[in-house]
Amino acid sequence: MITETIKAAITNCLVPSGFSTSEFRDNQRIIVPAGQLYKALECLKKAGFDMLIDVTAVDYLNYPDAKDRFGVIYALLNTVSGERLYVKTLLNEPEISLPSAYPLWRGADWMEREVYDMFGIRFEGHPDLRRILMPEEYTAFPLRKDYPLRGRGERHNFPAITRAES
Repeated sequence: MITETIKAAITNCLVPSGFSTSEFRDNQRIIVPAGQLYKALECLKKAGFDMLIDVTAVDYLNYPDAKDRFGVIYALLNTVSGERLYVKTLLNEPEISLPSAYPLWRGADWMEREVYDMFGIRFEGHPDLRRILMPEEYTAFPLRKDYPLRGRGERHNFPAITRAES
């Protein structure tokens, strides 16, 4: 059950029809529209969720009954009460960008870069949005469901590194 503290914090910032809540195995979740994500995160930070634990994404391509292509999930923690909360927003192509959470939590820096690198989701206002795991010249996003398991032949462009050289 979403606690009254969380409900009050989010209701004060967003219209009641602007978000939905759910719970699964003691995980409290709020689903907000992409256009209201930053406002929701800002309100939750003021309500005590002072730590961003993780930012990740999911590609729902070919999922049964999925209406949206991507989900971006923010895991938040209230370090005083120990309460955890997951904030989710949904995106569809061609507009797959969100406002950066970097101004709220500096720890969002590398997490957002990883989501950008693996899924191609852009974070507007991020101070240094560039690849973190793949080479800069890499043009694809490997964790998308439409990316072939064996790649698209990009490997021949990059030198092989042996274990001794790494």
